[in-house]
Amino acid sequence: MKSIKTIVGTVLVTAATMFGSCNFLNVDDYFVDTFNYDSIFVNKINLNKYLWNIPTMFDDEGGIWGSTKTPGIFASGEAFTQWDQDEYPGMNFALDRITPDKLMGFGDVWPKMYKVIRRCNTILANIDKCQDLTTLDEREVLGYTYFMRAYAYYNILVDYGPVVLLDDDLLETNEEPEYYNRPRSTYDESVDYICTQLEKAAEYMPLNVTVGQFGRPTRGAAYGLVARLRLLQASPSFNGGASARRYFADWKRSTDGVSYVSQTYDESKWAVAAHAAKRVINMGIYQLHTVKRDTATALLPKNIPSGNFPDGAGDIDPYHSYKDMFSGEAIAFKNPEFVWGRNSGQVKNYTKHSFPVLLLGGWNGIAIPQKFVDAYYMEDGNDIHSSSEEYPYSEEGFTIDSKRRSGYQQQTGISNMYNNREWRFYANIGFSGCFWPCSSTSENNRKNKDVTYGLDGTAGKTQTDGDLRNYPVTGYVSKKFIHNDDAWAGNDSEVLNKTFGIIRYAEMLLSYAEALNNLSGSHTITDKDGIAYTYSRNEAEIAKYFNQIRFRVALPGLTSNQLGNPGELKKVIEREWMVEFFHENRYYYTIRRLGTMEDCAREPIVGMNTEAKEKEGFYTRTTVTHPFARYRGTDKKMVFLPVSRNEIRKVPMMDQNPGWNN
Repeated sequence: MKSIKTIVGTVLVTAATMFGSCNFLNVDDYFVDTFNYDSIFVNKINLNKYLWNIPTMFDDEGGIWGSTKTPGIFASGEAFTQWDQDEYPGMNFALDRITPDKLMGFGDVWPKMYKVIRRCNTILANIDKCQDLTTLDEREVLGYTYFMRAYAYYNILVDYGPVVLLDDDLLETNEEPEYYNRPRSTYDESVDYICTQLEKAAEYMPLNVTVGQFGRPTRGAAYGLVARLRLLQASPSFNGGASARRYFADWKRSTDGVSYVSQTYDESKWAVAAHAAKRVINMGIYQLHTVKRDTATALLPKNIPSGNFPDGAGDIDPYHSYKDMFSGEAIAFKNPEFVWGRNSGQVKNYTKHSFPVLLLGGWNGIAIPQKFVDAYYMEDGNDIHSSSEEYPYSEEGFTIDSKRRSGYQQQTGISNMYNNREWRFYANIGFSGCFWPCSSTSENNRKNKDVTYGLDGTAGKTQTDGDLRNYPVTGYVSKKFIHNDDAWAGNDSEVLNKTFGIIRYAEMLLSYAEALNNLSGSHTITDKDGIAYTYSRNEAEIAKYFNQIRFRVALPGLTSNQLGNPGELKKVIEREWMVEFFHENRYYYTIRRLGTMEDCAREPIVGMNTEAKEKEGFYTRTTVTHPFARYRGTDKKMVFLPVSRNEIRKVPMMDQNPGWNN
């Protein structure tokens, strides 16, 4: 029996005497103490142990704030911190401190994903040796193996760009360096391959999983990832748009001169994206999360359709319908909106960064820029710059009445700019004067607090416990994942477990609407069963699916003017990605695929004047002057992270991402 220890030893000697180990060659050395390779396929128990150890190599997708493996919300501008340390690689990326020689927290993604790929290829090459696998067992192993291999490639593609495709190759050891030397595929080749593998995985994967298996992907997750990838592929930055030319015009594969990213626009890619999203919709097993209206639910504005959801908001509570799936109130396994979700320790832990330091035992150092606060609509769907008489917006004065609706307590005396806003604003944004119940603690001095961020406030610059980085410099924090019961200090304090929606049904609805909006003609897509589907810019279809997202939070649907104007609707859809998916790591990819990332990075970070007292100038729009706000990177190279220089040196045919060669 050939022991894995022998193989590892051979590889290490070979690597030392030749050109170094390629990450797609690495053998699973951490498995040394548990299995011999020949033992993996002796029975299905061993095989399943090997298979289900692979997911431990994928990071928590909810890790989008600190200790992240993706640039996340700091790199998208959705958050800002004064903390200067490796815990926040996304902030370091935004400051253009990442280099091919210093990838900080991002450095292990590429090698880990290729280790996943090798392990999956090991299973595919040897599964026939496992004699006690039933047909049903084999289908499960194949489905998840194909999925995890595709997901590993996906994780490389979205942050690092085109991948080195190995297909089913299980590379031999002890070969000459040239054996391992291979170029990267183009962006389209990478996307097409990953989607093909996800399609293959879906053939074997279950439609649903048990309660105890929540977090495992299903067929819908495979189809959802295909839809996400096809939307990326159709978008301007990867489909011959102006940003594709700006980012990638000169980026050609050194081995054959082929452009890594297409410089020719192909409208049919939008039809492919529409088809992929519509397939998930047509599965009929997902829907937006809603909570039934009760006596505490606020009355609808007159311009909001009062029919039952999804034709209106008459029978639902818009605040709880949105908020509860993030706060921990909703039962995650039963949430029909999660095409793929998982319990996330990262999400739970980073809620602490929103709580005041001295008052409520938090860390209080992650701030939200004014841009994202302003993006939320008024309660009747109007923009803050064109508010109605019934739901006015004003940056002058304070409210004289308190409100309690849907369990959300709005205190008297808050700035009028925080009054009359849509329900996602109250679900997501912690503003000065916001009420924090912290109901789980039994200590009265640690609960039911009005949190204020002015110089004389309860959570401002003077309340940092001696560290001036421990306050939100814009005067705003995120409350998206915070439940009324959550408390980080006080006797009996508890924080509810949190779930992160890796793919939400709302993403499929918005992706479908966006894809249709970009069609100027009619396109027919034929699926693998030979069934033809035709897609065009059908205004009724766009409204039907987009409006569900709006009605769920008691906002009006699209107007006839928006539906009739593709350019105007494009702006509305991009704003919806910003608002609906705030702090869910979708906006980072949105501004890259649409080619707006440089403009976003150039915008000043604005907030309230946290150097002033609450009633003496705090509620004044103020540009943040901290160096981290003033010196953010705006280079077009930041569309992708760089590939580690060590990897480039090991594989001469593998080109670096554009702009990162120095």
